[in-house]
Amino acid sequence: MKLSIIIATRNRPASLALLVRTLAPQLHSADHELIIAENGTPAPVELDGELPPLIRLHDPRPGKCRIQNRAIAQSHGEVLIFLDDDLTVAPNYLDAVADFFGVRPQFAAMAGRILPAEDPIKKAGAMAMYLDLPIFDRGREIREVRGVLGANMAFRADALRRVGPFDERLGPGAAGHEEETEMCSRLRRAGYHIGYAPAALAYHEVDPARADRERFIRTARERGRCRMLHERHSAFEVVVKNAAAWTRLWLARIGRANPERIAREERRAAVARGMLDGLRS
Repeated sequence: MKLSIIIATRNRPASLALLVRTLAPQLHSADHELIIAENGTPAPVELDGELPPLIRLHDPRPGKCRIQNRAIAQSHGEVLIFLDDDLTVAPNYLDAVADFFGVRPQFAAMAGRILPAEDPIKKAGAMAMYLDLPIFDRGREIREVRGVLGANMAFRADALRRVGPFDERLGPGAAGHEEETEMCSRLRRAGYHIGYAPAALAYHEVDPARADRERFIRTARERGRCRMLHERHSAFEVVVKNAAAWTRLWLARIGRANPERIAREERRAAVARGMLDGLRS
């Protein structure tokens, strides 16, 4: 089974080089192709050290989905793996992806496991609840799931050809988020199934600069606006969601809930506010 590994990147040369180094010992030219898909920079970044054979794509315009779609069009794999550039992968990652798709034909898409590379609390302290890391951990058993996280996901190429490319209105460099959610909705509507692969393990770097409440709430509000671009919600539903979310947050605050609970309710309220933004626009 031929795998195409697509890494979408934007101005993170050190993190990208680290990910490539963790992939390099696993790559075999007959079975794998590595595509670096860079967007939003004037020119491709320089990568230090010895690199494995790879294909480099570049677009100076921002847009993760646009450059991913270009990579899909140029790929040759039966399975397409998408990794964010601020990950590292386990030593058996590529074998785990191949095994998952090889023996489970019922799944057209894979949600890989994502764990933090370091202890978030030790790294970010009291603000760790605002890191908003894309952690995806459903335990050690393979199971069907509704969706994936874009940081570590894979699809059968024929399924993507059937349902079409990523929605370029969404994702970083455009509306900001939800591109993988929209893709999974299309896959499910087409009758495909999505599986969780615990052995396809990646580790997300813990950047304490992300532990910022203002950024956390802004990101959640952006997610709400993105949701209105690709889902159908009535005005009544959006207003009710806002009322419920802000009531939950108010109750958590007056009840002196723990900081983690407060952060969860702040995110829920910000998503609902973003949906209201989308409704108004």
